[in-house]
Amino acid sequence: MSNPLRRFGRPACGGLAALALSAALASEAAIAADAVHGEQLARRWCASCHVVAADQTRGADNVPAFASIAKIPGFSADKIAQFLMDPHPKMPDMQLSRQEAKDLGAYIASQAE
Repeated sequence: MSNPLRRFGRPACGGLAALALSAALASEAAIAADAVHGEQLARRWCASCHVVAADQTRGADNVPAFASIAKIPGFSADKIAQFLMDPHPKMPDMQLSRQEAKDLGAYIASQAE
């Protein structure tokens, strides 16, 4: 009697596992950025230097406010998220996940409004 889970000499469940893994990776990449979560990250990681929100009265000298960053010509949430994955030396090493960087980028972009 043949095994119904075998197809072309290989277990069908291996193909299903590969398909499930591909779907999971694709859906992770497709998760929309969450500006609300980005604001939480900004208040935790960035507010000691940057003015990250309208209700913040001050940040460090010579450090741009998020609203100013968001209004720089050519700014995009994707570009800042990429930058945050490997920030400049004066910034703390936040070790953000890709999703957290996207969330923070979306929040910074929202400050241009």
